Amino acid sequence: MRLTSFFSSVTVVIFIFVIAGCSSNIKKNNPFPTVGNNPYEDDYSSYTSLSNRHKWGPYNVHDPSIIKHNNTYYLYSTDAIYRPRGIKFNDDTIRPGNIQMRSSHDLINWNFEGWALPEIPQEAVIHVRKHNKGEGATNIWAPHVKKVGNEFRMYYSVSAFGTNSSYIGLATAPHPLGPWKHKGCVIKTTPNDKMNAIDPSVVTDAKNGRMWMHYGSFFGGLYCVELDPQTGFIKHEGDKGHLVASRANLKTHNLEAPEVIYNPKNEKYYLFVSYDALFTYYNVRVGRADQPQGPYFDYFGKNLSDTTDNFPVLTHSYRFGNHPGWSGNGHCGILNDNGKFYMVHQGRLAPSNLMMLLHVREIFWLPDGWPVVSPQRYAGTDLKKISSREIPGQWEIIQLDERAPISDLWQGQIPPGGWRYTPKAFNLADTVKFLTNGSTTSHLYKSWRIKNNILYINNYPHAIFRGWDWENKKTTILFSGISENGFSFWGKKIN
Repeated sequence: MRLTSFFSSVTVVIFIFVIAGCSSNIKKNNPFPTVGNNPYEDDYSSYTSLSNRHKWGPYNVHDPSIIKHNNTYYLYSTDAIYRPRGIKFNDDTIRPGNIQMRSSHDLINWNFEGWALPEIPQEAVIHVRKHNKGEGATNIWAPHVKKVGNEFRMYYSVSAFGTNSSYIGLATAPHPLGPWKHKGCVIKTTPNDKMNAIDPSVVTDAKNGRMWMHYGSFFGGLYCVELDPQTGFIKHEGDKGHLVASRANLKTHNLEAPEVIYNPKNEKYYLFVSYDALFTYYNVRVGRADQPQGPYFDYFGKNLSDTTDNFPVLTHSYRFGNHPGWSGNGHCGILNDNGKFYMVHQGRLAPSNLMMLLHVREIFWLPDGWPVVSPQRYAGTDLKKISSREIPGQWEIIQLDERAPISDLWQGQIPPGGWRYTPKAFNLADTVKFLTNGSTTSHLYKSWRIKNNILYINNYPHAIFRGWDWENKKTTILFSGISENGFSFWGKKIN
């Protein structure tokens, strides 16, 4: 997690109220319209003042965490808000708050529900400023919410950009919307520590009930420490855990935002992490393990704690046709909704990359047990299976890959003024025609076939499903797989 206040052209602000979500012409569950309007516009620059707060449903979302309680989805996020220069922002008298809350009944239309905490806990402010020359602790980052028994627990971070003078706290509530009450410090770090106490994610062992918290960032990698399930605090006083994930060039390239989920179908735990600069090439990768505390191994069998980059890559900077593109596609939350899995993350809208939108993507599981995500944001599900006769036609295909650096990084992030809009900053779509004889017009993608609702391209398996084409405002067929080099391979049919 890195705050947008680092960039001079956007300001982070916080306030308290309740607003309504945006409307949608797309209905959840089969059927949804063949063509129509998108649920909301991507550019929300005209909605930035408080007088337009009723239109903020999916907007200003950064570092999201998601849960489901009864029939409602709840989303929590960092207090980061896009505020363009020259706009009168505060039209009302609003008392500031911390940690944004949203609710939804369909994962498409979101209601802004106010803020979880009225103020930053004083003990967190004192700790951060004591070890950071009296600065920092101006808001709360990266909340993570988990239900334990009849109690909702919210873990959250207080820190200062560019330091590991940090604090993870715990608040509890009887309901997902509160009232939330601060309970105390879970773990804290100083510049004398090799780890950084931010970005918490908590998971319970499905077999023995032991509880573990993964946390950390650019500083030293990601760590895992055991919690007491009864209290939610560290089980062994003074314990800061063990290393579970690192990467090559950790001193110059970012690694942060762990999120762990359990898939009961194959009894494995999946550790999702975010690489690189949130402003541009932020991307999500994943490893898996037999137990929540690790060790975690990647697509090629490498331990995530080793000093190497890991695969597969599930998201990255990309651009389909008829759209300026998305960057910053990282820091994810994961939801298991009765066997259907979803990823939520921020997406930064090109060309300026200052507007932060909620992306909800459905997760699919390949035959070998690795997850992939939809190349399009979720907008309802048509469950009808796809036949071979529907595949021939024009497709846009994106092979996610590393992008050349835009500028030199500072602590893994793009410095002020370092971003410039260029096609080279995106994984771009190629147009390929799939033919009726099982071949294509591309020399790279020579063959295709469908078997057991899996699309095989060059004999590599891809999840295939229906979804909403946000760029062209119509329903379409999508696929998502993993290429031989460990990067996601996305496609959508356009004609």
